[in-house]
Amino acid sequence: MYVSLCLNRNMSPALANDLGYKPLDGGWGWMVVVGAHISIGFAYSTPKVLSIFFEEIQENLGASYREIAWISSIMLAVMYAGGPVSSVLVSRFGSRPIVILGGLLCGVSMVTASFGNSIVYLYLCIGVIGGCGLSLNLNASLTIISKYFLNKRPLANGLAMAGSPVFLCIMAPVNQYLLQKFGWRGSLFILGGLMLNCCVAGALMRPVVLPRKPSTCAAQKNVEEEPNECNTKQKRSCMNNAKTFLDFTFFKDRGFVIYLIGNILFIFGAYAPIVFLSAYAISQGVEEYSAAYLLSIMGFVDMFVRPGTCLIASSKWIRPRIQYFFGFAMVFNGTCHLLCPLIKSYAFLVTYAVFFGVGFGMVFGLIFECLMDLMGNQRFPSAVGLVTIIECFPMLLGPPAAGLLVDVFGDYKYIFFMCGSVIVAGGVFIFVMNIYNYHMLEKEKPAKVREQNQMTIENQASASA
Repeated sequence: MYVSLCLNRNMSPALANDLGYKPLDGGWGWMVVVGAHISIGFAYSTPKVLSIFFEEIQENLGASYREIAWISSIMLAVMYAGGPVSSVLVSRFGSRPIVILGGLLCGVSMVTASFGNSIVYLYLCIGVIGGCGLSLNLNASLTIISKYFLNKRPLANGLAMAGSPVFLCIMAPVNQYLLQKFGWRGSLFILGGLMLNCCVAGALMRPVVLPRKPSTCAAQKNVEEEPNECNTKQKRSCMNNAKTFLDFTFFKDRGFVIYLIGNILFIFGAYAPIVFLSAYAISQGVEEYSAAYLLSIMGFVDMFVRPGTCLIASSKWIRPRIQYFFGFAMVFNGTCHLLCPLIKSYAFLVTYAVFFGVGFGMVFGLIFECLMDLMGNQRFPSAVGLVTIIECFPMLLGPPAAGLLVDVFGDYKYIFFMCGSVIVAGGVFIFVMNIYNYHMLEKEKPAKVREQNQMTIENQASASA
């Protein structure tokens, strides 16, 4: 399956067989996209817009820049680390109940955090409990989209992933308003109520209804053996789910390893510029509301770039080269950060926010589609679970490392230099190593064809015997 995806690299009917049925590519699937849009919107925007409260929390609790950065960092890390657990739960119970549970956890986490009097308490409530809720929302939403769409999957993914910039664009000024009216405690309490809308989003995620097939257990002539046969199959299914919790066979796949290394470098530097953008603007003399609107500008641009990027990626010219497109998007994103410290005026900060939104939207419009392109629909849930749990480590270390630079040097510009350099390195790595990977796949293709032919001959000989 992987060889056909990488060598042919087009949307073929074989992908439908990977699921065992032909996806609808529409119908109720668009309502599922709406639910995923809401769920993913809260999942990705919440750790970013919480940075608006950081300065007041920092003064109220007496925390340093490094300590306050751990709040978003832990939340993002737990969200990513919970990927395999979420994959197993989705495989067992389906996406609908898991997203509803995630919404409840998110709401409870923010409400309980509003009563906190220590930074460690916020780590537990917002970081751990809230991160678990976001993890359930994110993985379940991505998985159910892959079950409803095939040919229109890039568009559906783009519309769902656009929830992040849409909610970022809306929630940044809303949080700034709530902060001035109710303080950080009242704001978190209200935010918890808003996040309960994820439960409504989960209710939209109706399971895919498949044609009923005759049960193999019911076909058994011996009725006494029927329960034993069914129990055996259930045990095997549970064993298979346990094996997919952490499937290390993915590391034998060269394309997956290249994707993973580049992703780790990107994730390390991806979120720190967002967390500290408002604070950097204020340090340059920008008014607080104007600084918060930089996040809204970035989110507004990102809102249109994500689905647009997915449409471009679906074209016959880009689709076979989607991994190269992904590498280019990362280099563009990192270059924007490297140029940011050269900017002093608010007009140029707005320009930076626009280009930041373009680069960020391009990367996140492609990040899961590239993994689906490599792994296929059937292996994607396990692959995304493994990727997210590995990415939790750079996610956990990125913002605190950036906060440590501010504590040491007393200047925000070193954050952008560090993040930009790491992201550009990741993009160059993906671009160059995929050239090597596709070259090796072309060389390995004749050997794989001979191996498949030999297996076919052996099977025919066994059948004849």
